[in-house]
Amino acid sequence: MFRINLYLFFLFSPMVLLAQHKISGKVTDNKKHPLPGVNVYIKGSYDGATSKADGSFAFTTAEVGERILTASLSGYQPLEIKINTASAEQLTVILKNAVSALRVVTISAGSFEASDDKKGTVLKPLDIVTTAGAGADIVNAIKTLPGAQQTNDREGLFVRGGTGYETQTLIDGMLVRNPFSSSLPDVPGRGRFSPFLFKGTTFSSGGYSAQYGQALSSALVLESTDLPQRSSSSIGVSVIGASAGVENLSNDKKTSWGVEGDYTNLAPYFQVVKPKQTPNLGPEIIGTSLNFRRKTSSTGMLKFYGYGNWSKMGFSSPSIEYPGNTESYQVRNGNLYTNMTYRENLGDDWRLYVGASFSANRDNITTDTLGKDQIPADIRVRSSLAQSRVMLTRHLGPFSALRFGGEYQYAVEQFSYNRRPFNYADNYTAAFTEADIYFTPSFVGRVGGRAEYSSVLAKMNLAPRVSLAYKVDNYSQFSVAYGDYYQKPEPQYIRFDHGLGYMKATHYIASYQRVATDYTFRTEIFYKQYADLVKTVPGYNNNGKGYAKGIELFWRDRKTIKNVDYWISYSYLDTKRDYLNYPKEVQPDFAATHTASLVYKHFIPKLSTNIGLTYTFATGRPYYNPNLPADKFMSDKTIDYHAVGVSASYLTTIRKAFTIFVLSVSNAPGNKQVFGYRYSSDGLRRGEITPSVPRFIFLGMFMNFGIDRRQDVINNL
Repeated sequence: MFRINLYLFFLFSPMVLLAQHKISGKVTDNKKHPLPGVNVYIKGSYDGATSKADGSFAFTTAEVGERILTASLSGYQPLEIKINTASAEQLTVILKNAVSALRVVTISAGSFEASDDKKGTVLKPLDIVTTAGAGADIVNAIKTLPGAQQTNDREGLFVRGGTGYETQTLIDGMLVRNPFSSSLPDVPGRGRFSPFLFKGTTFSSGGYSAQYGQALSSALVLESTDLPQRSSSSIGVSVIGASAGVENLSNDKKTSWGVEGDYTNLAPYFQVVKPKQTPNLGPEIIGTSLNFRRKTSSTGMLKFYGYGNWSKMGFSSPSIEYPGNTESYQVRNGNLYTNMTYRENLGDDWRLYVGASFSANRDNITTDTLGKDQIPADIRVRSSLAQSRVMLTRHLGPFSALRFGGEYQYAVEQFSYNRRPFNYADNYTAAFTEADIYFTPSFVGRVGGRAEYSSVLAKMNLAPRVSLAYKVDNYSQFSVAYGDYYQKPEPQYIRFDHGLGYMKATHYIASYQRVATDYTFRTEIFYKQYADLVKTVPGYNNNGKGYAKGIELFWRDRKTIKNVDYWISYSYLDTKRDYLNYPKEVQPDFAATHTASLVYKHFIPKLSTNIGLTYTFATGRPYYNPNLPADKFMSDKTIDYHAVGVSASYLTTIRKAFTIFVLSVSNAPGNKQVFGYRYSSDGLRRGEITPSVPRFIFLGMFMNFGIDRRQDVINNL
């Protein structure tokens, strides 16, 4: 809610055809059978269409002269033909069958993939920003998928009975130490990155690759974009801020650079829409980013991405502990993240990946109970992480591959409470190897393992992982996965006790999915066994344990209703854990038994408008009531969670600039949402944990000079 990125320009972009030349024809296979769902477009532009049931296609374009027409469909060889846009009607396009990676079975247990390159994926980057209520936040969109919890009172992605800390975010293989902006109590931080920075997103809710570690539950793997299609610039203004950006592509189309900046100030908005808590600092955010891309050879790519963010925000609220007094919480944050990677083919089926990154985060936190004669708490948190990573891949035949590599991380954690320091540093090293072995094009196994060592824990672990998948036909497959996953305890526990060990989770997953051009069905069952979780009483130790098991369903349909795209997800979760100060194994306060989402997108051609609706539901979550006896610990539950997000957008042009007007409302009906309760130390008073505002209304205008993303929407519908 606190950060608006200029890429919201693309939010809910509708199809509007403003070109001059008509391109039309029919697509068939080599036996002259019509092919529906073929992506046909002008190379280097966003003008194109998807073929209909009879194979026909038609679209208009502003491109002139000779151009390359591209046609692609899963399971067929992509085709490029030269056309003249002035006389390109009634074309005949013939695609040939191909044995491709999409016809070959792939490992999918526990994994949802979003990519522009693979047409059989569940979500794409545009899906992430066109999901009403998500606010163009990657994590908020991921929460509409099965496995994710609706924990909107705390930051992080909570998956299958795991905490937010148990999910790690990686960009181009490099760990992101602070993927969320700093939060306030009961006000979660927002993700720092725009989905349009990435060409691929893999959300693994379990059973993920041995390439990655230090995540007990889930990995969110983001792959950044390569060179842009052309130079462009963008500006945006909204009720809470402004943004601008420039993307420049060199004349030889081998180098690009881009710079962006955005400013957000919610203070004027909160003057009109009064929040539950009274702002006493900001909220104000300044962000900037820089990227550089260089195609070093026909197979090599060098990428750099850097990001800086500075924010200040604070709220005051009535004190539960001291009636009649006010509690204040303020945080000033500075965050820096840089990432550089290099990929290159070495010949003889070898491929090299090298990556390095550095991040730093600073939080200055002040808490005070106004009206009480006491010293305010001064909390300062500093963290930095330097990383390096190398991986070699050897292709074994057309599909099988062997990967191996290693990584090194140097982390510094500094914490002080009223100038009393608690600091530590950690040298973390890891080595991994993994092989994808195709026994047949329909049966694949992935076998791998990972070894890790942490100097602060002075301990090593070995984590084996195995996955199998069998493809029933061109659209359906079964997958199973098993693996051990380890993670260091959170820094706030290590800084007080360096004698702690790794936490452990063992995953067992079985899934079935059917992915076609216009629909996707997926179901998955899982069991996760926790061991060595951190306990804080008596003293710090690794005596915690727990489990999580459940079943998940996902259905997406782009065909049944004209101009409508929707998906439905459902998760059943049975989980208990004994950790921290819990006296016994119980359902934790961040886990709901039943969670469901409905995402609906409707394009109205005559109005050049997109309408979006997202409904999310979750059963009540447990909370601690100190007035109940010990045998009733965490037995009370909050009310069920209901939220409806709605959005609408209208596309036009202003002096040749593609312009979008966007209106979105989160929790439009204003449903009451209670995430838990806070009690006074004597248990006599309590306060509800609810959103700061019952609904959030966003209105903005975004203009882009140079890039038309209409074709993204054509392919998305």
